[in-house]
Amino acid sequence: MDIVEPARLLWIAAEDSLTAAARVPEIGGLAVEYAAGIPEALEYLKRSRIDAAVVAFPLPEYTPAEALEELQRADGGIPLILWDPSMGLQDAVHLVKLGAFDVLGGEAGPERLAAVIEDAIADRRSQVSAHPDADEPWRRILVGSTQPFQEVVRMVRLVGSRRSTVLITGETGTGKEMAARAVHMAGPRGRLPMVSVCCSALPENLLEAELFGHVRGAFTGALNQRIGRFEQADRSTLFLDEIGDMPLELQAKLLRVLQEREFQRLGSSENIRVDVRVVAATNADLPERVRQGRFREDLYYRLHVVPIHLPPLRARLGDVAALTHHFLRKICRLEDLPLKQISREALHRLSEYSWPGNVRQLENAIERAIVLSGDRAMLYPSDFPLDGPIPRPATGRASANFVHVPDDGLDFEQTVGQIARGILEQALRKTNGNKKMAADLLRLKRTTLAAKLRSLESIAPELAAMASDFVHCA
Repeated sequence: MDIVEPARLLWIAAEDSLTAAARVPEIGGLAVEYAAGIPEALEYLKRSRIDAAVVAFPLPEYTPAEALEELQRADGGIPLILWDPSMGLQDAVHLVKLGAFDVLGGEAGPERLAAVIEDAIADRRSQVSAHPDADEPWRRILVGSTQPFQEVVRMVRLVGSRRSTVLITGETGTGKEMAARAVHMAGPRGRLPMVSVCCSALPENLLEAELFGHVRGAFTGALNQRIGRFEQADRSTLFLDEIGDMPLELQAKLLRVLQEREFQRLGSSENIRVDVRVVAATNADLPERVRQGRFREDLYYRLHVVPIHLPPLRARLGDVAALTHHFLRKICRLEDLPLKQISREALHRLSEYSWPGNVRQLENAIERAIVLSGDRAMLYPSDFPLDGPIPRPATGRASANFVHVPDDGLDFEQTVGQIARGILEQALRKTNGNKKMAADLLRLKRTTLAAKLRSLESIAPELAAMASDFVHCA
């Protein structure tokens, strides 16, 4: 059985105020270490690994900005939480822009502190998971550490060095091509480029020529001989995307290639043998297509040697933070921009959204936020206009701190409406759509809940539609 190492928190305070560390809330699986000032903390960081640090002010000879700079120089990846009772709002915003994970004032109680510490530790571990060991470079393209995604990683690790055919399934946008590349890179064939074909992008006659090649004069327009994708992928991997859309006649020819490892170019009778490892992917329900007669049963079983299913992002929301940081680095590097940061509130918002478009939708949302934020270094919840609830307070109680007011302001009525919508959606989801139970959960009368649903019609027509069902059922 694997031993889970406890998270480690470093509490930094002046020597005469270390007793304030007794205010550290009880957090399961948390080991707390103490440092009397910045110099002692720097020595500690040289010899130990930590997941987050709380810096309590005042500290002799150090301003918050100076302490932040020194600790970032020692380890730029540590989430740093600054706790200063005298901190003003403008100074706090400035420190967050400099890289502080969060800045707390003197009014922050144990529950608030516990929530921030847990967020910081989760953020640290998500970043670590995004940079796997150097001996498995393919892990860099499979970002995530949640249990559903670890099953994908395990399967890639097991099958990567084999020759077996792999069938990758999953919803659109879950990253099936990335998984195929990981399978390719995890074995000796990774030394050569992976060859890819989208089976839904070409009509049948052109797809056949694309896969198998053709000789000169094989059909009208075949002016020269062409090497097909199977030949190009000899001793490498051929990725067949959207395999469920392949025409039936062509499925029979593909089956023969998988069985015999040989084929003929269009217009030729010469057999060409290849050593190709096939990885196929689809978002279709292939067993159902087999029942409908739209997909060959024998081909299905030939492809379904090693199945890998990619879970939707809503089933592994714990990976959203790691994916977010991964895409921030990737997009900023591609756009030649300084690395942007994301606020804790915005990360909460992303981590609670259902992501119907999966990982692809998340990447697009981050790219849009980076582009539209201009020169601003920090991304806020308002940079992510998602069709869904904004985050609830980490403690489960109402808090003025769980909505961030950006420097450029926000639309108060729209934000309050989004909060109300998020609360109603969560209550309905928890009760599986039972509106009477949802009303009880929110300490509302049934008629009051129906009225609130109707009042949100302008920003959430689908919720308003529920109101009529509720009144009817009531």
